Amino acid sequence: MSSSSTAPRRGGKAEAAAAKPPIRDALVAAAFRLFLERGYEQTTVDDIVALAGVGRRSFFRYFPSKEDVVFPDHERCLADMTAFLAASSDGDEPVRRVCDAARLVLGMYAENPAFSVQRYRLTKQVPGLRAYELSVVWRYERALAEYLRGRFAGRRDGTLEADVIAAAVVAAHNNALRSWLRSDGEGDAGATVDHALGYVQAAFGHAEAEPGGRRSGAGAGASARTAADDVVVVAARRGTPLWRVVREVETALGPSGAARD
Repeated sequence: MSSSSTAPRRGGKAEAAAAKPPIRDALVAAAFRLFLERGYEQTTVDDIVALAGVGRRSFFRYFPSKEDVVFPDHERCLADMTAFLAASSDGDEPVRRVCDAARLVLGMYAENPAFSVQRYRLTKQVPGLRAYELSVVWRYERALAEYLRGRFAGRRDGTLEADVIAAAVVAAHNNALRSWLRSDGEGDAGATVDHALGYVQAAFGHAEAEPGGRRSGAGAGASARTAADDVVVVAARRGTPLWRVVREVETALGPSGAARD
């Protein structure tokens, strides 16, 4: 007796339905196929729904605009980041916490490197998408800054400090992310982002605040390495220019520009 005669039969409408991608995924796939074939500006929502085999109303159920289909996961990621920050405890070091929150964004990109690279190339070509992306980045930065403002409440210049650190985290993360995307998603994205965020933590994450918003330590330029884990600590007086703090961090890290593993 052949194996085909003993195997249970599968197929039909139930299997076809199970194999069919969800509508949201089908819309994203159809959109990017058309963007590559025709160009972003030449592709309409009607074109996308026709290729996906759904109605126009279905598109707007998932995406408010054509721009949103290019960035389908950012709303979810922003919600995850906000929840992650909200779950922080008083014992969490705030700068480390926002750096870890930024890594959630990296995880979203690293889930599908091919799609992320494709979107990066498309965004570079379309000015409207670049502007849209900047608005998304701003929302991430605001989420980080709001968390830090809460943690730095009562400090002199606490709001300023929160905004500067949030901007630094986003800048470091995006610098590393774009470097990875420019390499077509090759290499270890996590290590690249960790290296970039390490600069932020070295500059802002190790000086404990004293009552009244002052930070402990000597003036700008005071630095030390712990023997146990080779961590660089740089302390600076309030009001020290950021460029000077960064220069001291780079000097303390040594010629390689990074702490030894």
